[in-house]
Amino acid sequence: MIRVTDHIQIAEWEITESFARASGPGGQNVNKVSTAVELRFEAERSPHLPADVKARLKRLAGRRWTKEGAIVLFADRHRSQIRNREDAMERLIALIAAAAERPKPRRKTRPTLASKKRRMDAKTRRGEVKRLRGSPTDEG
Repeated sequence: MIRVTDHIQIAEWEITESFARASGPGGQNVNKVSTAVELRFEAERSPHLPADVKARLKRLAGRRWTKEGAIVLFADRHRSQIRNREDAMERLIALIAAAAERPKPRRKTRPTLASKKRRMDAKTRRGEVKRLRGSPTDEG
């Protein structure tokens, strides 16, 4: 079991890894060794994630969420396969942990009487400034 938060753990069977050749630095090693990691987490089918966490996870994952309900992460920052595996796993855990945090509910507030008065006074002053900019009138 992989621990994400105090209340959420995911099983190893829910995660599959596949390897590919990475682009970028690595010299000749890049042409021989499959160091890039594609990590796939079956989030929709996971029995360990509550429904509200799954909904937030889907929104946070964005394009990484597939039609089948899996999250696909690709890691090829490092030259070694082990470090890329660790990087992909850390990113997945961070994503799930972010989805596990409940958003703070918004509470309706009303403007105070003083703030309404300040707003109206500012509008009056601004209107007066604009009125004085106008062309002078012929009064005689």
